[in-house]
Amino acid sequence: MGRRALVLGGGGPVGIAWESGLISGLARAGVDLAQADFILGTSAGSFVGARLALGADAATLVDPILNEPPPAPRAQTDAKPAPPADLTVLMKLMAEAGAGTRDPQAVRVEIGDFAKAAQTPDEAAYIASFGRSFASLAEDAWPTRGYACTAVDVDTGAFVLWTADSGVGVTRAVASSCSVPGVYPPITLKGRRYMDGGMRSGTNADMAKGYERVVVIQVRTDASAGAAADAYARRFEAEIAVLRDAGAEVVVLAPDAACQAAMGINLMDFRKRADAARAGVAQGADAAADLRAFWA
Repeated sequence: MGRRALVLGGGGPVGIAWESGLISGLARAGVDLAQADFILGTSAGSFVGARLALGADAATLVDPILNEPPPAPRAQTDAKPAPPADLTVLMKLMAEAGAGTRDPQAVRVEIGDFAKAAQTPDEAAYIASFGRSFASLAEDAWPTRGYACTAVDVDTGAFVLWTADSGVGVTRAVASSCSVPGVYPPITLKGRRYMDGGMRSGTNADMAKGYERVVVIQVRTDASAGAAADAYARRFEAEIAVLRDAGAEVVVLAPDAACQAAMGINLMDFRKRADAARAGVAQGADAAADLRAFWA
């Protein structure tokens, strides 16, 4: 059994900012989660986890986000802005997959159909958006430290765990894990196309089975409620039970009230990134004392 694992859940650009802030706040207070023997990321968490596995300093992980220039004000124009992507179908299908009333993999095939039909940027443009963090890497580069990220095959609905043994590059693997259906394009790897690993689960924490101590960072807000939120909670609890039944001690970190207020409801809203990052740093500093002995 391995010693320590770090699981990073999905949560859009705002989730990336909060997770980065939380990890930096913890590191500055003496708890370096980057020292995990295994880092597992889903969607936003795949990006944050890859940066850590590639050697980014946990204490300064948040700095690029805090140093981002503020979003430019929208120009005054008579043209109507493009409407946001209609994700109603996606939300409905994700709720059905989580509820367990239908075969989840079959539902993911329908989500894949939605992803393939959606009007999104092309693959090249989307992958280029990761350039600042991964531009210097070879196409087939993969972290030398234990790292994995998740994705789903758009044609079969099958869940995939990208690892060092998968024979793919980390840039495209992370892009596939972050490919929200209807917002970003499915990503081609080894002749097949893949979408966001969050279509199976927001954390996929059960994939960290076999480690003695696991920190799970879960991006969630109190904005959602009802059957879909209940199904998500049940799924998450089942994943944590898998870890604990295998002998792991588990600590779950989620946004506190101040972080939720800073993050807002829309986790795709880039304007919230700096506030979410700062709130994450503060939460990490506060949480370090309780986590230090566990992680030591």
